Order: sequence, then structure tokens, then C-alpha cells
Amino acid sequence: MNNRYLEAGKIVSTHGIKGEVKVLPWADSPEFLLKFKTFYLSDASPLSVEFSRVQKTCVLLKIQGVDTVEDAAALRDRVISIARDDPCIPAGTVFHADLIGLPVFADGVEIGTIREILSMPSSDVWIVKGEHEYMIPHVRAFVPALDLSLGRVEVNLIEGMRTDAD
Repeated sequence: MNNRYLEAGKIVSTHGIKGEVKVLPWADSPEFLLKFKTFYLSDASPLSVEFSRVQKTCVLLKIQGVDTVEDAAALRDRVISIARDDPCIPAGTVFHADLIGLPVFADGVEIGTIREILSMPSSDVWIVKGEHEYMIPHVRAFVPALDLSLGRVEVNLIEGMRTDAD
């Protein structure tokens, strides 16, 4: 079962004197977080966003009710999450958190589980570990179908994907 919330970033510092916080995003780009009007803390407490903007690789948030540097400082080092069912997230979106730990099969035989995902410019690359280790690009040629409801992934392997080959 998928978690209701997905970790989206970490509040790393304050910004200015009016209660803004700086968030280091855990997303493909900081702009992704600008879509959201509500974030959640680990205890599911909602944080309503008054406004947000990108600053270099981070996002600056002004959170409703956080009006001083001291209020903002109290949020430092807290992880913020987004709701999986937020209307800003397109239907059918697959998150890394949904894939980590899934069993991977090649020709009907389990070869391991997805342990890590590397975000590369052309596609994500899955690190699959079992008896052997594989690096599998997440592209249709190697991952012809992905159905999370089955709780497994079927892949097509080619020579060179196994990274611990003799």
C-alpha cells in the first residue's frame, strides 16, 4: 500500500525577517513544488502556503501563521511532504518511493528488487540487486509495462546491464 504522503523536501533555513523558510526540494526541479498550496509535516500537520518562489536550487515558502524569523527557525530541519491525492499531481504519476523495494522479473524469473534509482538526463536508471546487480534504464525498450497494482516489474535484459559480471 502506498503512503498517503510523499516526502518532498527539507526546510534548511530561514529567509529574511518575515517568516519565510528555504526548502531544499527532493523533486526533479524546485519549480515542481511551486504548484502546491499545502505541505504536511511528519505528524500530518498541514502548512498552508501564502506564496512561494524559486531561489537557485531551493524554494522559498511563506507559510500562513509563520510571521517571524523565530517562527521560521522552529521549522528548520523538518521534512515537508505532499499529499499523494493532491490535484496538482497528474493521475498515473509514479514516484520513486513507489518503486523502491519492488521485485523485478526477467523472463518470469525474479532477478532482485529495485534498491536505488539514479536520475539521469535521458531517463532514470534502476539499480536492481538480487543474486547479481543490474543497472536498468527506465525506458519502454527495457521496461515494457509497469503496473504497480501487481506489485512487481517485468524487464527485458540485454548484455551489459549486469554490473557484477565476471
